[in-house]
Amino acid sequence: MKQSPFSLYELNSLVKQTLKETLHTPCWVQAELSEVRINYAGHCYVEFIQKEEGSNALLAKARGNIWKNVFQLLKPYFEQETGQPFVAGIKVLVEVVVDFHELYGYSLTIVDIDPTYTLGDMARQRREILRRLEEEGVLHLNKELDFPLFAQRIAVISSATAAGYGDFCHQLRNNPYGFVFYPRLFPAVMQGDSVEISVIDALNTIYAQADNWDAVVIIRGGGATSDLSGFDTYDLAVNCAQFPLPIITGIGHERDDTVLDSVAHTKMKTPTAAAEFLIEHLREVAENLENVAAALVRSISERIREEKERLFRLTERIPIQVSKRLDRELFRQERLARRMLTSVKVRLEKEEHALLQIDQRLDAVIRSGMEKERHRLDLWEQQVKAASPELLFKRGYSITLWNGKAVTDAARVKPGDRLETRVMYGKITSTVTE
Repeated sequence: MKQSPFSLYELNSLVKQTLKETLHTPCWVQAELSEVRINYAGHCYVEFIQKEEGSNALLAKARGNIWKNVFQLLKPYFEQETGQPFVAGIKVLVEVVVDFHELYGYSLTIVDIDPTYTLGDMARQRREILRRLEEEGVLHLNKELDFPLFAQRIAVISSATAAGYGDFCHQLRNNPYGFVFYPRLFPAVMQGDSVEISVIDALNTIYAQADNWDAVVIIRGGGATSDLSGFDTYDLAVNCAQFPLPIITGIGHERDDTVLDSVAHTKMKTPTAAAEFLIEHLREVAENLENVAAALVRSISERIREEKERLFRLTERIPIQVSKRLDRELFRQERLARRMLTSVKVRLEKEEHALLQIDQRLDAVIRSGMEKERHRLDLWEQQVKAASPELLFKRGYSITLWNGKAVTDAARVKPGDRLETRVMYGKITSTVTE
């Protein structure tokens, strides 16, 4: 016997009842967020998906919601624990209540979230990127670069308004040894979805003038840890790993290293620490040079002493006449040694003087450039003032308006039209008679 047909409402009610009896308690679900929307009332609506491993083909999809009172608790908890914003593209483990409405269909209401699952997935993604870089043979390329002895020309990638950039420059300028650094900012977005492309663009700009720089510093300085995901991408990592200049990071966080930190030549925690690294490196170089110079002086003095002793021993075994000749030779050797010592000292003084002159020339060039720019701005200001309507009014000129527009042709007005003539002090209203 043929079964009587269900109405759509009856069928949906049966499905709803079956789900309620089967899944009468909340359950945990693993899925990826493909969409996250927050409406005007504060409720969050999401779309869950599951992809096939390898092909990324969609296997399942479901819509879900987090009511405002729950979302206000779950979102900050999740972001604080993971350092990752609650956005599309991440994998989550959520506790859900399965709902089915006769009119709106199937949905999942989220009541809890486990951030450790997302942390694990993020760590897995970082490990996968690092594994891929290692397989491609680029993971340690930047670390293997020799750090320049005199690293003073520094290309800085940061936000122009970041406090960390100001701290970095202040630390370099006010170092206790009086070293001179030449930092230049290459602006980039340091948080949000644009981090990757923005930093890569800055790197490309620096690469085009790589001979002008000794090292690159990427600093962020403070900010929420939820903004660090932009530094965990393959494209940014492979660009930094293969960059021809040493890269120093100072992204300003205490959590696990980002992928960018792992491929950089040197990783520091903060912008200030990055500046301290550069200062300390230059201090060590200067100290080594001083030690080499001192060792050279000691070596020459020791060689002179040894030669004196050797010649003295020889003089004891030869006739007086030869001894006198050796005395003359000893005097000549001493004089030659003194010249060598003097030459070394003069060379060191010349190098020091040359460095000072370079520093002075740079200051002069900068001051000259600033003076030229200031003069050019003064000329523009005079030109703007000369074209000012107020100056024309002062000279006795006026402007006649009809319907708010300037009258430049008498043929455009006709008798009876009302005109407004503006002068320096006030305006005159008139009517056209002819």
